[in-house]
Amino acid sequence: MPAQFQKDTQYFKFCSYGFLKNLRFFDPFLFLFFLDKGLSFVEIGFLISFREVMVYILEIPAGIVADVLGRRKVMIFAFISYIVSFSVFYFANAFWLFMLSFIFFGFGDAFRQGTHKSMIIDYLRLKGWTSHKTSYYGHTRSWSQIGSAVSSLIAAVIVVLTGDYQSVFIFSTIPYFINLVMMTTYPKELDGAIVLHKGNDVWGNFRQVIRDLITTFKKPVVLKTVGNLSFYTGFYKAVKDYLQPLLETIAVSMPLFLALQEKQRSAVLVGIVFFFIHMTTAFASLSAGRFAKRFRNAAIPLNLTLISGFLFGVVAGVFYSFDWFVAAAALFVVIYAMENLRKPIGISHLTDNIDPALLTSSLSFQSLAETLIAAAIAPTIGWIADQYGIGRGLIAISGFMLIPAVLVRLKKR
Repeated sequence: MPAQFQKDTQYFKFCSYGFLKNLRFFDPFLFLFFLDKGLSFVEIGFLISFREVMVYILEIPAGIVADVLGRRKVMIFAFISYIVSFSVFYFANAFWLFMLSFIFFGFGDAFRQGTHKSMIIDYLRLKGWTSHKTSYYGHTRSWSQIGSAVSSLIAAVIVVLTGDYQSVFIFSTIPYFINLVMMTTYPKELDGAIVLHKGNDVWGNFRQVIRDLITTFKKPVVLKTVGNLSFYTGFYKAVKDYLQPLLETIAVSMPLFLALQEKQRSAVLVGIVFFFIHMTTAFASLSAGRFAKRFRNAAIPLNLTLISGFLFGVVAGVFYSFDWFVAAAALFVVIYAMENLRKPIGISHLTDNIDPALLTSSLSFQSLAETLIAAAIAPTIGWIADQYGIGRGLIAISGFMLIPAVLVRLKKR
């Protein structure tokens, strides 16, 4: 076995990238920001749907652009797109400007996701450290999780000091600008092979996605496995941020931080809770392997967490409706942890039980399914929340999701 990898300069750059990219100070306050701007829940839901669809569509040509321009330039473009997005959010007061912000955000996510992982893999190959890729990527991933946790606390401080939510966007440009500058110092060898593409190659990529989806639909086992993974992730993406107004309600209704104004009190509680959530989800990800080993096969924990996750959503909605806000918030934390517990088990199960020739098409279908499910749920729960309250929205959506959950239960082999 090759020698253990070295913690050289590039290792620290990779770790710094992971830490800085997760300093999205706006994440714990995005819903509260939109509500503060006068948007309804259904309008917020449409924005979330728009964001998910934009990222998926833009990911299709992203690989070709990386081949033509090189990975470093694509990453720099991604960070410029993020900075523009955050800046527009800071100044925006209209719905169409929020949509414009999410277009730039979509470019950033689409061109960043996957590109940096490829750079890490290439670096390990060049150094002869590919046998340590799991450990190496685990190190960089841990810094990403630390970044998320620290980000929540810094974001709370920003809101307390400025007294508004929009400032978190302009402060988020700082770590992204640092990442942009750092990307210019990456070695040229990580650009990958520069390949010239014809103009019709983008359309060819779209056609390949369609072929992949058709192939997936022809395999019931693949369809059910991908469905099991996608239904919960789509649900999670659409409902997770409803924790923010819930925490705001708790902060206002309880005798907490009384020396501060309402918005600042909310910020302190949101920052602390999301710090705890990120630490909990990090532990859940690390514990996924041990959790899966408690069962005969991965199908059992995947089925169990799928059904129980939706049931927790129903109960959280009931607690919310009866003004048991702290209990509802605790169940939201469980919903967060469940997603991070399921994901490693699900991907492992997918790769272990599906023909490698179908893996790419299966992952493509999973990404599309998650996007469509989240895009459908987000405005639906938003409309119900506007008309009947957040609690009933959670009950309705979580209860409805139990129906497809039964249909995509995996067979115990």
